[in-house]
Amino acid sequence: MRTFRFLPLLLPVVSGMLVLAPIVASGGDPLFATTRTDLDTKDQKRVATVTRPASDFSKPEQFETMSAGASTSRADINSNAFSHFSANITFAEEETFKLGNALFTKLWVSSPSSTQASDGLGPLFNARACQSCHLKDGRGHPPEGSTDATSIFLRLGRPARTEAERQQVANHDALNYPDAVYGEQLQDLAVPGLKSEGRMKIAYEDVPVTLSGGEVVTLRKPTYSVSDLAYGPLEADVTLSARVAPPMIGMGLIQAIHDTDILAKADPDDKDGDGISGKAALVRDHRTGELKLGRFGFKAQNASVRDQASSAFAGDMGISTPDNPFDHGDCTKAEKDCMAMPTGVQARLGPVEAPDPVLSLVTFYSENLAVPARRKIADKTVLRGKELFYQSGCTACHTPKFVTSRDAGNKAQAFQLIWPYSDFLLHDMGEGLADGQPVGMADGQEWRTQPLWGVGLTQTVNGHTFFLHDGRARNLTEAILWHGGEAEKARNAFAAMPKDDRAAVLTFLESL
Repeated sequence: MRTFRFLPLLLPVVSGMLVLAPIVASGGDPLFATTRTDLDTKDQKRVATVTRPASDFSKPEQFETMSAGASTSRADINSNAFSHFSANITFAEEETFKLGNALFTKLWVSSPSSTQASDGLGPLFNARACQSCHLKDGRGHPPEGSTDATSIFLRLGRPARTEAERQQVANHDALNYPDAVYGEQLQDLAVPGLKSEGRMKIAYEDVPVTLSGGEVVTLRKPTYSVSDLAYGPLEADVTLSARVAPPMIGMGLIQAIHDTDILAKADPDDKDGDGISGKAALVRDHRTGELKLGRFGFKAQNASVRDQASSAFAGDMGISTPDNPFDHGDCTKAEKDCMAMPTGVQARLGPVEAPDPVLSLVTFYSENLAVPARRKIADKTVLRGKELFYQSGCTACHTPKFVTSRDAGNKAQAFQLIWPYSDFLLHDMGEGLADGQPVGMADGQEWRTQPLWGVGLTQTVNGHTFFLHDGRARNLTEAILWHGGEAEKARNAFAAMPKDDRAAVLTFLESL
């Protein structure tokens, strides 16, 4: 059984090229390239120059308006701002995008059905369509003033119990372990004739925080539980982790960031002593089993957009795909009634409920949802907020910019200067945000740094301003104040600012 050692110490720059100590297998073979293999020395220097951190805050940086390079959407800003295709895809690819959009918004139905290409829902599920959670391709929210929980669900997971299970996790063959009855997530909906698994319950506790100048902000601390469990109790060591649907923009570009550039930020042992110890996640590709760098999901549990999509088909809707071929979704053997329900597999269409090209089309759509252009980048308050964002240490995790790989799978994503404001690494965010649920290499206090591009358009697109993994923060101020652990120093710097400076930081974030 192979094990892996992380040696992510950043070595000196050699001839303008970053050189990393490798992440190696126990046999000594490197898992990732230690330099940008897609670039020659000249391009390496160009990339190093253009991605250098800002130092002059009197004016915008060159190309700063174009958050996603040539793929940036310049369409009018309205509720559809997250739903445009990348500006630089081909005319033929526009058709592929639109086909993917049709499947993304498609409502699946239970089996058997006269609409045989659309049945196979569940039998247990959380949503009937991708769009149900990612409304307008944007951010989900906790239920507020209603019973609507469509865009939030509870992830179920327990840690390894035996040495054999611990070895599986160490070898990246398991992320964690599901509940023996309820599986990997709580399904609050079911097809006719079947009971849903249960209902999420949220209780909030008010937590007052006093800022500089005496302003008091009241945070709300959630506690999660489950009611109306239909198939008996959860196992004692199973944890509940609430997750809202994240926005869909820019995913293909995130996928196109070269592994080396993400690994260059990793410092799991904090060797540089700055208090930031970002950790790279290793995960298995769903199709090939190959070890890759995790960069999608709240705990970086997926390496590719396709893996993220196939996981959502299976877990959220109970739809089987070539990459997740189990036709009963998240049903377990203990849920016998669920296992006895008919599936949507049609022999004439293929061996799964959503055969290719369904998954491929949805993947292409997800890879090419454009990031909107920045707004008001030359505004003096925005520039002041940007300077304070840097000075507070926020960019230690929210890395402003990358240049994507020349070897990206789609030319539209290749060699683009992008501004996601994330390092895509795992960080300890403190006890306040801890869910207690390990996922692969992420422990119960670690989360992937969320990209900030588009964050200022959440209200415009989705009609709310709920942030963080479970939507507990009702605005950006609350989101910042929940930061702890490695981010506590930056959080405290924000809290200590004069009110006008805090407002400038928020104005900067709203321009993203």
